[in-house]
Amino acid sequence: MFLEMVKKRNPELIDYAVSLHQSGQILPDTYVIDLDKIKENASKMSIEAKKLDIELYFMLKQIGRNPIIANALIEAGIEKAVVVDFKEAKIMMDNHIPIGNVGHLVQLPDHFIKKVMTYGVDYITVYSVEKLRKINEIAEELDIKQKILLRVIDQGDAIYPGQYGGFLLEELEADMTEFKSFEFCDIVGVTSFPCILFNQETKAFEPSHNVITLEKAKHLLEENGFCISEMNVPSATSVKTLPLIKEIKGTQAEPGHALSGTSPMHAEFELEEKPAYVYVSEISHNSKDSSYIYGGGYYPRGNLENVLIDHKANRSETKVKPFPSENIDYYLEIKNRQPIGATAIMAFRTQIFVTRSHVAIVEGLNSGAPQLVGIYDSQGNQIERI
Repeated sequence: MFLEMVKKRNPELIDYAVSLHQSGQILPDTYVIDLDKIKENASKMSIEAKKLDIELYFMLKQIGRNPIIANALIEAGIEKAVVVDFKEAKIMMDNHIPIGNVGHLVQLPDHFIKKVMTYGVDYITVYSVEKLRKINEIAEELDIKQKILLRVIDQGDAIYPGQYGGFLLEELEADMTEFKSFEFCDIVGVTSFPCILFNQETKAFEPSHNVITLEKAKHLLEENGFCISEMNVPSATSVKTLPLIKEIKGTQAEPGHALSGTSPMHAEFELEEKPAYVYVSEISHNSKDSSYIYGGGYYPRGNLENVLIDHKANRSETKVKPFPSENIDYYLEIKNRQPIGATAIMAFRTQIFVTRSHVAIVEGLNSGAPQLVGIYDSQGNQIERI
């Protein structure tokens, strides 16, 4: 479905990605990202969020933690990053990108906390009293008062495997006496993830049970004397969901997939945000009735199905065969024999930071004068062009 959306809403990106590959400027296993569309998408969200008094932090893990994109997003009105982990924090810090929230999905390691706090971050999300105690010690040493978001969880919440952690709602009140002893920490908000999910049956975004947990936690904290001004409600942030975020009393949101027009709803509906990347590979070889393309960028939850083949300007489409997630994607198998060396173009939801892909940033597609800005690895580090 994503490939169809790119063909319909950003065909210039496909054409330029094909030309980059066929001219030898990029290798297979490269995501080509349209910087113009990223900026457009971010600007639309920024304008709507400001109308609703919702603060936005951009999430870049999905599209490769890229500093060029980060600066473009700042220009578009989303002024600070949320970083998924300490490695992403370091990339943002090395490139002088302001950070709004750190520690949400991955807690800060003890020996990295001081570096982040010295750099300066609006909010640190905390899962435990022990981590809060450590932050308080460092804040005292630095003579600052650090704003804190508490991640709170309860039975019935939607928590993905590999992301579990936070203060249990039923134990939260018992921790509050110790909270109050941390003079250099200012507990000002609560957060969870995911707070909004796409319902495939109703074809609509809906609040998850996590939002109920946050409302209860906020009420409990306020009853005990804490001034809770922030409800950080990430996941599925887009122009479409911002009114819903306001309705559930969210004050902060963190657009990720919508920056590139790749939330689940974007696959089926023409929303405000347009698709902003494609994945480029090449036919490596044929065997029996299948062709094999170079892998490296496969993401098991990406719902990759279709592939467009371009061989000397002759185009056709076929299917990508299912790939077992327990194996390494050296190659992906596609139906039918194809010309060796032909370009393969795909579009699907991804998390570039967990791949071994290259990222090619292009701009000028909107004006009809496209150019390759640079090539990066999946962690946002610039690499030499081939």
